[in-house]
Amino acid sequence: MARMNDADAALLRLLETLREREYHFITPTPATHARVIARPGRTRAEDLADVLGWSLPFERGLLDKELLGLLEAAGVLEAAGALLRSAVGVSWLKGRLFLHSAYPTQDEDAVFFGPDSYRFADLIEAELARHCPAGARIVDIGTGSGVGAIVAAGLCPDAKVMMTDINPKALRLARINAAAAGVQTRDVESGDLDGIEGALDLVLANPPYIMDEGSRTYRDGGEMRGGKVSFDMTRMGVERLAPGGRLVLYTGSAIARGEDLLRDALVRLSAEQGLDLQYRELDPDVFGEELDKRPYAEVERIAVIGAVLTRR
Repeated sequence: MARMNDADAALLRLLETLREREYHFITPTPATHARVIARPGRTRAEDLADVLGWSLPFERGLLDKELLGLLEAAGVLEAAGALLRSAVGVSWLKGRLFLHSAYPTQDEDAVFFGPDSYRFADLIEAELARHCPAGARIVDIGTGSGVGAIVAAGLCPDAKVMMTDINPKALRLARINAAAAGVQTRDVESGDLDGIEGALDLVLANPPYIMDEGSRTYRDGGEMRGGKVSFDMTRMGVERLAPGGRLVLYTGSAIARGEDLLRDALVRLSAEQGLDLQYRELDPDVFGEELDKRPYAEVERIAVIGAVLTRR
């Protein structure tokens, strides 16, 4: 793990302080977030959850000296007219706190956290409850805020857990989140697995799957109705699996007239590579607001899927 600087240490201490104070915030979808803060009287923060959860601007006097000092030392306070605003958010997941980008996540290097993070964690828990080999080598590809790596490390304490991402901002927050969770991880800034040596027992992937008109890296799933990044990441991961190794994929697939391009591509890949495939819809209909946008003109629904590919 890279050495933390003073700003990193301040963010780590922020998470520790919030845990001591029993801070709790569950992050909703961006559409829900927008609806909630658009309500009358939600123009400025009234409590800590408003500041670090709902990302509302706040008066300096709202936070006590300790919390305000940590946010200032971390360099994450921004001016919002006469008020202040935190550039990071903090969310609760399975007893741990995670740093991520504040709402709205519009920047190219934004670190997203939302309902997919919770479902991804549930899928990992279900798979590792079934089997976690001793001394497993685990990689979380495109780790984002580090949810996959951190949940896996907590369930397999003797595993060697690694996380990759092309976004240095994501890896920074993931390192801090891992330290706050008390788990050991190694991070590699990369869009592939070239920086990871040897065969892998478990590969975790939660790729973007939205057809994003802004082509934002953290959100855009590319061609195949948003499934191309998921397919490419899966193909890359299964090539490194040890015998008996698994790749756990959590993503979404846009369905048009009953056709699931991602499922069909994974079926072909599994046949070519001699893999066992389990593929199921975890939620048949999410992010319905996306269907109003031009790229989704022919799409009927976006399904959240969980796929497990196992090397025989």
